[in-house]
Amino acid sequence: MQEKVVAGVGPAAFAQADLLLDIGAHHPSTHGSLRLALTIDGDVESGTVVAAEPLVGHLHRGVEKLFEVRDYRAITMLANRHDWLSAFANEIGVVTAVERMLGLAVPPRATWLRTLLVECNRVLAHLLFLAAVTDDDALYAARESLQHLLEEAAGGRMHFMFSRVGGVKEELPLGWTDHARSVLSGLPTPTVPEGLAGKGFLDPALIDAYGVSGPVARASGAPLDLRRDRPYLAYGELDVPLVTQTGGDCAARFAQLAAEIELSGRLALTCLDRLESVTGPVNVRLPKVVKAPEGAVYVRTENPLGVLGYYLVSHGEKTPWRLHMRTASFNNVQVLREVLPGTRVPDLAAVLASMFFVVGDVDK
Repeated sequence: MQEKVVAGVGPAAFAQADLLLDIGAHHPSTHGSLRLALTIDGDVESGTVVAAEPLVGHLHRGVEKLFEVRDYRAITMLANRHDWLSAFANEIGVVTAVERMLGLAVPPRATWLRTLLVECNRVLAHLLFLAAVTDDDALYAARESLQHLLEEAAGGRMHFMFSRVGGVKEELPLGWTDHARSVLSGLPTPTVPEGLAGKGFLDPALIDAYGVSGPVARASGAPLDLRRDRPYLAYGELDVPLVTQTGGDCAARFAQLAAEIELSGRLALTCLDRLESVTGPVNVRLPKVVKAPEGAVYVRTENPLGVLGYYLVSHGEKTPWRLHMRTASFNNVQVLREVLPGTRVPDLAAVLASMFFVVGDVDK
């Protein structure tokens, strides 16, 4: 935190004025950067936020331009990385966009495998936010077990690179489904930390105005979950109930994560059951050079942080003419200007953590 010095204002006069406080921006060698310009009423230790301005773009990662010089097999690697907590979920949107442009049918077993792994990835992402705020060793241990599980299937620990245009990289290792059932059946039931009620309230009326989505929006009662409302993958064959909270505050957002962990664990176990009877190939053989026909398509998926959209435009070449991303974190961060005023400085860390964003997903 850096306190701004106001020239020509002595200590007595400064004590009567609002304090201008910068949080960030972090060193530019990080994967992304966010700066919060806060106006504080009171001192830096116990004051109250009067106004907040999220400032982004300090480290524009340029991924959308990089898409334009990568062929359709290679863009998956770039899409994998903007939200590094949700790497497998990121892959799903971009390969689905290419498959729709190609009119390519994905084998049923690959579809169920993708659905299983994306729900495992959702639990993995949610556990990190909950574990960080509760400092619960059981949550860290559960996350590590799930991390090992996904690494065993895909071969990568953070950037799985398991999805391919037309399916997935390969069949699951022998014995993996038994291991997965053991891990998913043993997920702990997270508890919401005490003392968070009433802090960081997000008015439901602001959700549409700012494009807020995911657990942050559902914790304020927004009835939006693309898995239920616009099914993709195998969600049309699954029972995906709408889970929401009504509090809209910091406590409600963490309660939403806890509820979604339970739901995703149940959906993943159902996928494991279906995989016992769904056989066949897990990918489609593609030509050496993949060229999408001329046209455009927009694909949305329900990522762990919220709605992720890919707008793909093709001119019939082996690389996209344009591939734009609509990332959940970018919108969820903008609403901080409405959420943070009224928050006491000691509560800032918990409120910011409850907004569930990844900085690389902002500076995309």
